[in-house]
Amino acid sequence: MTDADDKIIVFDAYDTVVAANLVKTKLDAFGIPCFLTDENFVALYPIRNEVFPGIRLHIFEKDRAQVNEILKDEVSIVRVCPVCRSTDIAYEPSRKSITAYMISEILMGLFLPVKKVYRCQDCKREFDSVE
Repeated sequence: MTDADDKIIVFDAYDTVVAANLVKTKLDAFGIPCFLTDENFVALYPIRNEVFPGIRLHIFEKDRAQVNEILKDEVSIVRVCPVCRSTDIAYEPSRKSITAYMISEILMGLFLPVKKVYRCQDCKREFDSVE
């Protein structure tokens, strides 16, 4: 094996332990060696940014093309807005949570986690779960 075959790369990062483990389990089923890092850290500090990139999936660089092929057919869950029935849904920080975060940071110097919710891009409603 060459050094390029042994090089481990971060393939992707995930917001939740469940999403990361689903991908890892699928790759394990195909015999692709991989591992996750920062699972416990994300549970303690759920804000994903440059410093805290989320749960990272590591693979060998030589497996990148095969992993891309396996995961490109990944069936995504169809999410539907409970109000307007739109399927244009995004998982992003709550606007209410961002306001509370800014106020607490300015007044008290606290860095509270920003809650992430599903937001309909058509009617702009926020909700915790989707159908």
